[in-house]
Amino acid sequence: MSKLRSFIKDTLPEPLLQKARAFNDSLAHLKAWPEAAFHPWRRDTINQLRTLKDSHQGQRCFIMGNGPSLAKTDLSKLKNEFTFGMNRIYLAFPQMGFETSYYLSVNDLVIEQCAEDIQKLSIPRFVSWRSRKWLSPEDNLYFLHTTYTGPRFTKDLTKRLWESATVTYVALQAAYYLGFSTVILIGVDHNFETKGKPNTTIVSQGDDPNHFSPHYFGKGFRWQLPDLETSELGYRMAKKAFESAGRQVLDATVGGKLTIFPKIDYESLFN
Repeated sequence: MSKLRSFIKDTLPEPLLQKARAFNDSLAHLKAWPEAAFHPWRRDTINQLRTLKDSHQGQRCFIMGNGPSLAKTDLSKLKNEFTFGMNRIYLAFPQMGFETSYYLSVNDLVIEQCAEDIQKLSIPRFVSWRSRKWLSPEDNLYFLHTTYTGPRFTKDLTKRLWESATVTYVALQAAYYLGFSTVILIGVDHNFETKGKPNTTIVSQGDDPNHFSPHYFGKGFRWQLPDLETSELGYRMAKKAFESAGRQVLDATVGGKLTIFPKIDYESLFN
């Protein structure tokens, strides 16, 4: 079998290899998921999620990315707003003076290295089912069925969610399920100084230039290079889903490079 794998790897062109790997991952996921669907942690999550559906119908929220522009944004204005924070956003909580309304993280490397911090948070948290390796169940910890493959925008958090190579896309699906009619992005710079092959795992060698804090992915932290093209595919699907439902996603990121959503001046949202 190992010789066959080596032969396939050496003879197939890279695009076909990527498709083969994705297909293999999908088969592995399908094989494992039926058992997980009946796991008590997952069943508890589904029951709890159903109580959240449309709980914010007609309201607005802010999804806070973690780009450098977040440090240039007056976050004090969000104290009384509904907010979604992601990954290591909690590093900004002391300066903000408040915690976000909700928290999300679906990246295995982030969760593995930050599990203790995530477990300590008292706010409602949405995490991937894979995170059960590092996190213990709590009443406000929701284990989501997220996958790397099968592009789609899911309107029901109890179902399968596509990650689109960015936790921001999962946050958009969560905001839709909770009923928010207007979602505003901030700190979604959609631009990284560190370059390289998308999804490649690297280890930080010093201060982090790609996020709001130099300690975000600081020295020694393992993380994956961004896949902006796949992220944009998801963002387009989110835009279509929101607009088809008479809702909207706006981008108030200071100097952001994302061009999918209508731009709006951040300060104008509070006049």
